This record gives sequence, structure tokens and C-alpha cells, in this order.
Amino acid sequence: MTTQIGRLGVWTWLDSFSAPETAAFAKRLEDWGYGTLWIPEAVGRDPFSLIGYLAAQTESIVFATGIANIYARDAMTLKAIHKTLSELAPNRFVLGLGVSHAHLVSKVRGHEYTKPLSTMRSHLEAMQGALYMGKEPAEDAPIVLGALRDGMLGLAAQATRGAHPYLVPPAHTAHARKVMGPDAWLCPEQMVLRETDADKARAVARANLQVYIGLPNYRNNLLQFGFEADDFENGGSDRLVDEIVTWGDTDKIRERIQAHWDAGADHVCIQAFRADGAPGPDEALLEDLAPGRD
Repeated sequence: MTTQIGRLGVWTWLDSFSAPETAAFAKRLEDWGYGTLWIPEAVGRDPFSLIGYLAAQTESIVFATGIANIYARDAMTLKAIHKTLSELAPNRFVLGLGVSHAHLVSKVRGHEYTKPLSTMRSHLEAMQGALYMGKEPAEDAPIVLGALRDGMLGLAAQATRGAHPYLVPPAHTAHARKVMGPDAWLCPEQMVLRETDADKARAVARANLQVYIGLPNYRNNLLQFGFEADDFENGGSDRLVDEIVTWGDTDKIRERIQAHWDAGADHVCIQAFRADGAPGPDEALLEDLAPGRD
């Protein structure tokens, strides 16, 4: 058996939910036919503990970290987590790893932030060689990397199962597929918002984008795809906001998901913002977009 993540998944913050609420949400996604629930890591819950809990409360949906910070755990600990969840949730876990951001690593965690590509390569090699004396799982869960630029995309294709790009348009998906070749998994995240009023939609989108558009890795990546420095000023230009957050009716959102598939994505994970700006996902939209409900 091998892990099947499906063509469509959900990426969302779950820290506004209680633990029972997260389990009920995961069960709904499972019932709606989503292949994978992607769980981020920043300054909230530990994603691996949560995945162990959620896997025990569900039956088939896959859980992926999108993305777990390699600075948070040494290579031996990450290997132990990888092996343990591979055993406890067979074929239902994907280990997504990333280098995070300089301010989160140095200012929040108090570590030294080093060159992303060489650091990730060294961490993967250290994980490979780390001591693990627990029971071996029947099959190791796939590993994917949070990757944007060519170097990390190439490493993802060579050393892991694939890549999970975040905050990217379909043009990046097409580029990533060329860099990675035909066989690696390519699992971009796509922000979506069901709101047809442009002013309301852009206000909600900007509120959700504000934490990201000032970060150098996202900014430098998007500059490769037709954006300019001015697009990142004052909360983001309309052009930038409209390209990163697909807003409109359900059909328009489906078209954007299809655009990623057409560009070479194996799996698209959607982050569905609520039109009222409240935290948590828009579950009505997720239900309407669910696989088999076209």
C-alpha cells in the first residue's frame, strides 16, 4: 500500500477550534471526499500531536504538515516522529518540512537562521542517518518540502516525494513542474474566497495576506512571475491580491483549481477564507467544492 493524497485537499489553521471541534471538522472533510488535510505550524498547537489525535478520530483522510519547521526539532526527533506516525497512521500521513522564515527562527525561536537550501539538504541527510530503535513501520510516510525557488524544488524532487509550494499562482505551478520533472508530487496551496463584491473580497484577502507579503521568500518568488516591487506596498496591489487569493463565485474558484491541475499539479490544497473575515475555514464553500460535487 502507498499513501494516496487525492487530487484535492484542504489547508487550514485549526487553532481557533477546540480539540473535539478539530476532529468533527476532519470527519466532515473525510465524508465530503477530500483526500488530505494540511496542518500548518507556527506558534500554536504541535501539528504532530494533533495529527495523532485526528488520525484516531477518522478512518481514511490523510494528514499532512504544511509545513513543519525543521528548526523546531533536531534530525533524530524528526526521524522518530516520521517513523512513529508512519506506524500509527499507515498510509495516512505526509511529513511536510520547511525552513520557515528568518524572523520566526531567529527572533521567535532564538536559533540562527542559515542558508535555506544547504540547511534543508543537511537536515534530510541527518534524518537519514539518525538512530531510530523503535519498531519499523510497514512503510515510511512520504516526505515533501515547502519549496518555491528552483534549488529547493530540485531538492524536493531528488531527495523527497515532492513539493508543497505556498502562496503561488498557476504560473508557478507550471514552472515548478518543469523544474521537478514529471514524477515528483506537486501540491500547491491556493487561497480562495467566495465573495463577488470586489471591495469586500479584497479587504478580506488583504487581511489574510498581510502576514505573508512582506516576507522575503514569498516576495522574491513572486517577483519572478511578473510582479514588481510596487505590488507589495500598502497591503498589496489589486493585481497581486487578485492573483493570489481567488475570489468570486464557486465556478470561478473551481476554474482556478483546474488551472493548477492543468499546469501540472498532482494535488491542490485550498485555503477557504470566510467572507466575514472571521478565523477558520468557510465550511459551506468547502462542502460545495468537495470532490464529486461538481
